[in-house]
Amino acid sequence: MLWHPDDSPLTEQVALEERVQKLATRSLKKDSKVKALHLAISLIDLTTLEGKDTQEKILRLCEKAKQANVNDGQLPSVAAVCVYPNHVRSAKSALESTGILVASVATAFPSGNLPLKLKREEVKYALEEGADEIDMVISRGEFLKGNYNYVYDEIAQVKQVCKNKTLKVILETGELSTLDNVRKASDLAMAAGADFIKTSTGKIASAANPVVSLVMLEAIWDFYLKTGKKIGFKPAGGISTSKTALQYLVLVHEVLGEAWLHKSLFRFGASSLLNDILLQLGKEQAGVYYSKDYIPID
Repeated sequence: MLWHPDDSPLTEQVALEERVQKLATRSLKKDSKVKALHLAISLIDLTTLEGKDTQEKILRLCEKAKQANVNDGQLPSVAAVCVYPNHVRSAKSALESTGILVASVATAFPSGNLPLKLKREEVKYALEEGADEIDMVISRGEFLKGNYNYVYDEIAQVKQVCKNKTLKVILETGELSTLDNVRKASDLAMAAGADFIKTSTGKIASAANPVVSLVMLEAIWDFYLKTGKKIGFKPAGGISTSKTALQYLVLVHEVLGEAWLHKSLFRFGASSLLNDILLQLGKEQAGVYYSKDYIPID
């Protein structure tokens, strides 16, 4: 294993909270705000991960991904559509020739409670169905027991299956108990081969938040300084407003720099964020908010 738990520095919660609070006070002028909201759209993994997902819902989501607002051809498309493995083929077909990627959750999402052999098979299936990216969950129970070798090996083996496909590793930070554990999990995941580290599944109450995200971003920066390799970041869970998206853009820019403000290194995992951004852009353009009736729900 190319990482040891003693390699990860201890976190300083007070200092982290103070930095986040300071960055949260940043404001953007109108032109910069509009530009930032356009950028935010291009960074979205438009997501549906519900038990009631149907092929029809996936196809509607893909249409929304292709053309967020039919009245404004200047808007970018989202980065990807994220679905369960059994819906990858439908999404891939609907998004053909658009440049929009298809991401699939895997490895027994959201719990991660399956033997590694079956996790590998699920990843293989999603890739065979056409997935461009895999969002895997780590085994939080094993991590919390201190079985770091197990978690490292499962990430490394899933990356082996993914080969050159993007692997996003979900830490589910709300279940890791401490910021020190978040830092350790971040370092472990990157050392094991993650292309992105991701905060949350979005399936528990405690999801992405700026302090946890700052811990992960600092880990990414330290890893870059040590190895020269840029690892991506994906906050997910509870990111539903333009204001929140803008705060994350500022956070990433200040910690990692402008190079990370690109879909190859930064994604938002979200289902309703796009709707709010469209409403906010409409307000910036017309001076009043459009009715939500003009924005498709899915």
